[in-house]
Amino acid sequence: MAHINLLPWRAERRKQREREFFMQLGAAFVAALLCLILWAWWMDLRIDNQNERNAYLQTEIKQVDQKIAKIKDLEKVRDRLLARKQIIEQLQANRSQMVHLFDELVKTIPDSARLTALKQTGDSMSLDGVAQSNASVAEYMRNIEASPWMGHADLRKTENVHKDVRMPYEFSLNVALSRPKDDGQGGTEPGKPGKAAAVGSKPVTGGAKP
Repeated sequence: MAHINLLPWRAERRKQREREFFMQLGAAFVAALLCLILWAWWMDLRIDNQNERNAYLQTEIKQVDQKIAKIKDLEKVRDRLLARKQIIEQLQANRSQMVHLFDELVKTIPDSARLTALKQTGDSMSLDGVAQSNASVAEYMRNIEASPWMGHADLRKTENVHKDVRMPYEFSLNVALSRPKDDGQGGTEPGKPGKAAAVGSKPVTGGAKP
């Protein structure tokens, strides 16, 4: 009976399988390397695209910041113009009020009293004067409180100094200023709101009829 030696064939088959395994392993390595290269290239494209978008956004943000700065400058100019407008309106309103106040001072003071000085500060006025008696001072205070342009009168002092035989009493009043409700808008000329501005001390010698 003949014997067949299969060892060389088996060794050759083993070597062939090893060659096939290494070839498959090399092919898988090459495929993986190609996939890695493609993935890196694709990520570089995305990064470049995102960088371009970021640069575009930065440019737009700078333009918006410049526009915001211009708007803030315009707002400052507007605020200055509004402040000037308000000052002008207040001056116009105060000018009208002072005319009415001097007219009311003449109307309210009785014949038995005379003003020697007045001082306006904001919405109040200080009046100094002389009178024939305390009754004259009380009458003057009632006239002031009845005036549409003046309010509550507070007596600071009244004193008989005997300096003047005709008007021996000196008096001082604090008077709150007001405006008539029908005097335009807010007590000023129409469309011109405002408050009374501070006025320095100013002597007044008139007010009593001879």
